Amino acid sequence: MNEPLRIGLVSISDRASSGTYADQGIPALEDWLQQALITPFQAETRLIPDDRPGIEATLKALVDDAGCHLVLTTGGTGPARRDVTPEATLAVADKEMPGFGEQMRQIGLHFVPTAILSRQVAVIRRQALILNLPGQPKSIRETLEGLKDAGGRVLVPGIFAAVPYCLDLIGAPWMETDPAVVKAFRPKSAQPPAGN
Repeated sequence: MNEPLRIGLVSISDRASSGTYADQGIPALEDWLQQALITPFQAETRLIPDDRPGIEATLKALVDDAGCHLVLTTGGTGPARRDVTPEATLAVADKEMPGFGEQMRQIGLHFVPTAILSRQVAVIRRQALILNLPGQPKSIRETLEGLKDAGGRVLVPGIFAAVPYCLDLIGAPWMETDPAVVKAFRPKSAQPPAGN
């Protein structure tokens, strides 16, 4: 029951992976998780090009070999020809979780009408939840946290509020969030396992 929480972070970009410019996706994800999670976690990071076989292999390795419970990808979810992250994610899935993608687009539409062009998906593979996130650091934060007013009241829920309970249901370790960043929602009947 004391298995450490493992999180895979995958930035998918031809130019960043080739060194044309510095990757912003993984640093943005690491920074947000350090603020949002009370639970200690181990991160496995990968910076890879927009290549469907490579993305599929990376996702499989993070879940099947590295034992990640949550995998967050950033990049490669638009309509451009090289954007193949959703196809690769669906190809490795045991189950699709469409509500996450629906909510990500709903959040994005509060900022730009082109949010409907985003094709992010979420799936379960074995003991892991895999989420495709946008590519820009500001959009990553908004998608995970949701939209808040000046007083901090949640106007549109972010997707991360549902992640801890989803992980409970698939047998991953218990995850606690800092409610000042994002308040995890669990039914009253959900209790941490003994020892947490």
